[in-house]
Amino acid sequence: MKNLLDHMEDVLLMGPGPSCVHEAVYKAMATRSIGHMDFYFIEIMDEIKALLMKTLNTQNRLTVPVSGTGSAGMETCFVNLIEPGDRVLVLINGVFGKRMEDVAGRLGAQVETLEFEWGTPVIPDKVAEKLKGERFKIVSVVHAETSTGVESPVEEIGKIVTQHGALYLVDTVTSLGGIPVEADRWGVDALYSGSQKCLSCPPGIAPVTFSDRAVEAIGARKSKVPNWYLDMNMVIQYWDGANRVYHHTAPINMLYAFYQSLLLIHEEGLMSIFNRHRNAHDRLVAGLEKMGLQMLVAPEYRLPMLNAVKVPGDIDEAAVRVALRKTHKIEIGAGLGPLAGKIWRIGVMGHTARVENVDRLLSALKTELGG
Repeated sequence: MKNLLDHMEDVLLMGPGPSCVHEAVYKAMATRSIGHMDFYFIEIMDEIKALLMKTLNTQNRLTVPVSGTGSAGMETCFVNLIEPGDRVLVLINGVFGKRMEDVAGRLGAQVETLEFEWGTPVIPDKVAEKLKGERFKIVSVVHAETSTGVESPVEEIGKIVTQHGALYLVDTVTSLGGIPVEADRWGVDALYSGSQKCLSCPPGIAPVTFSDRAVEAIGARKSKVPNWYLDMNMVIQYWDGANRVYHHTAPINMLYAFYQSLLLIHEEGLMSIFNRHRNAHDRLVAGLEKMGLQMLVAPEYRLPMLNAVKVPGDIDEAAVRVALRKTHKIEIGAGLGPLAGKIWRIGVMGHTARVENVDRLLSALKTELGG
């Protein structure tokens, strides 16, 4: 029988995620498995937690990698904090804000939304206006909207939410490891991310952190957390303390990979990584503009790691993506929702964020556009 894995192509991942993975991380994944309650694996767990806290700039005791993708991280935050009837305000400027609305609604929350044009950031003044005289248990926002390439001012929004007294929930799936994330300084109460973007680990791990205030809210629930697998009351007993309590069989080799990816991040240094992302972004934008292509997002709101490029009206955007993948072995992403068919999403995330990769894409794109 033919094994399809024997014929896997080496593709340059420049879409909205996953990103390219360092060989050291692949090597870590192939390390011999041991038991998820083994004393040596628990040492690795402790190191992962310490490195993750450092990456998130937090002192939160409840900081763990959830066994699941970024969407599991989203569900973890909402399912632990929401009880039926809780009022939740979701700030929406793209696909993943809409997903927050869906998840919160499924948990029985009274969900209200404040929506902004796709391709623009959340506006703090409008958030402040919405919160006047209102009481919400949770206010949630996406830091780096993957569907549009927009960064929202989460620090400024956090100050407003803190004054209001609500719990502040932030999605950092695309931002963590590519631009600064300051969980404690921003007043964030619950935060989630994913391993496959700027952290340059394969998909399957979702970092989360909860503030002391959020932990108190979880402890004060009138009902059990409705999702057993993601119940932080139980998960933390496996991830913290002298006497670990079995909860689930952790994805051991994925956690090896995540550990190695965090080690690489801190060996290089976060500021160096942020600069590398910025340099790759600047080179990409300059090259695209030289070809006559335009960016969707205004310069002051653009993410360095996720670039939304307007597709010229006379171009078949899907055909270009297919040609890049088949002929040049490069992946880029399509638009979502109202931007489907109108933009390409080009990622320069994590290990991918290098000028030589940008140059390779620009050359291939120029060929396919007939430049």
